Amino acid sequence: MKALESYIRDIPGFPKDGIIFKDITPLLKDGKKFREAVDAIADEFKGKKIDSILSVEARGFIFGSALAYKLGVGIIPIRKKGKLPFKTHAVTYDLEYGKDTLEIHQDAIGKGDNVLIVDDLLATGGTTRAVIDLVEKLGGKISGIAFLIELTALKGREKLKGYPVISLIKDKYC
Repeated sequence: MKALESYIRDIPGFPKDGIIFKDITPLLKDGKKFREAVDAIADEFKGKKIDSILSVEARGFIFGSALAYKLGVGIIPIRKKGKLPFKTHAVTYDLEYGKDTLEIHQDAIGKGDNVLIVDDLLATGGTTRAVIDLVEKLGGKISGIAFLIELTALKGREKLKGYPVISLIKDKYC
């Protein structure tokens, strides 16, 4: 996946000092590279039992939607507090630079449903751990967790032990 790395742009100091934002828009702009990334993730999960893709606002929606289409399954959005119109379950968690709350519709996942969690980036693992908690609260099972980028220095994978995790790009610098 070295070829994909060159399509990720570092933006120092965004959203605040000390953070290096991984800008994926150059990769998204290149149709061939975007397809290559989506296909690589889809290939990892072909033949596995997946009922739906669960993706996290906002950049996770981009990859989650493409993967849901490619794998022929539905997509479930995880949104920030107050953005979903129906009854929700919520979880508040720590970010690498603050706190946040995510919500899911109460009827989004049935007991025993197999979901693939998809997001663009794994940093400290707090967001994904919160999503896992929501899935399991609703009785769902995690078929896998997929990321475009993993910031290995932040050791987010440690919060995801026991779950199958893949990332296309591993970046030790953050």
